[in-house]
Amino acid sequence: MPTDRKDESQDPKSFILAVPSKGRLEEKSAEIFSKAGLPLLRDGARGYQGEMAGNGSVKVEYVSAGDTAARLAEGSAHMGITGEDLLREEIADFDSAIHLVSPLGFGQADVVVAIPDGWVDVTTMNDLADVAAEFRARHGRRLRVATKYTHLTTDFFARHGADDCELVQSFGATEGAPSSGAAEAIVDITSTGATLAANNLRIPNDGIILKSEAQLAASLKANWSDKARAAAKFILTRLEAYQIAKKQIKVCLRSTPNMGAANMRPPEIEQLQSNYGAKLVDISTGATDQGSSYTFILPVNQQAAFMDDMIGNQLFAIGEVSKPDFLYFQRCEMLERLLGRLV
Repeated sequence: MPTDRKDESQDPKSFILAVPSKGRLEEKSAEIFSKAGLPLLRDGARGYQGEMAGNGSVKVEYVSAGDTAARLAEGSAHMGITGEDLLREEIADFDSAIHLVSPLGFGQADVVVAIPDGWVDVTTMNDLADVAAEFRARHGRRLRVATKYTHLTTDFFARHGADDCELVQSFGATEGAPSSGAAEAIVDITSTGATLAANNLRIPNDGIILKSEAQLAASLKANWSDKARAAAKFILTRLEAYQIAKKQIKVCLRSTPNMGAANMRPPEIEQLQSNYGAKLVDISTGATDQGSSYTFILPVNQQAAFMDDMIGNQLFAIGEVSKPDFLYFQRCEMLERLLGRLV
């Protein structure tokens, strides 16, 4: 007898991962998991079920972005990928229900307040609050703000004292509301601002409500059995190793016997870590006629300065740089943060 999805998620043998079912978000989700050594195997090009290679306890379900938020909110999925804007808008008890595991580097967009270009005296949210108060006094009604993001907008406007604004639910092209007369201002999501500009709208200086992107999020309401926690460890150790490696390089430096590097002491290494964020991961001291080698991991953007210092100042004779695909460390911070939220 088949079970419903709620019962399925409570099965200690199951770990439910909800991913986008179509479009760019689906493609980018599949790509990042594949690069992290966690390829997703979908049951057909349009199937709604799948699995994760290498771990039979992970069940992949392909759902819409909005459904992912709902699944995480109710605890019928352990983890899922969707935009942070949807999570914060649609989950009323966000702080107690959701843990943001990791931003994924795609799906970037901002939830913003947008006002007509003609409002030349309105540059901040305080200005907008003043205009709304004057509008209400003059017209006997509140200034209308069209949006799909009613919860985010309500909280943001309340923080800025814009109490004389009325939210109007938008079901279509929100950016067209001011020109059509349906509202005086809007709150919408934008990635480039081009659509706002095309509709003669602009963002106040402090009008960004949320800088959103695709997030790997975990439900704090799911059944986190030992098996589910083991699946989370399987996923997060690999994902973190991949994400760390994207931002780091490995540098192997070799010295000759007459170079100072052969006698490098801990204080000098600590200084390197302070200057360049370099982490010493290996020391090899050769025979007296061969010198020594030191292997460091450091941020990609520090490579040039680090090598100039090490080679240019003749501390080392040879420097080899490589780009690791994965960097594993004893502690997985993603996993530790998640486990710290689970009770």
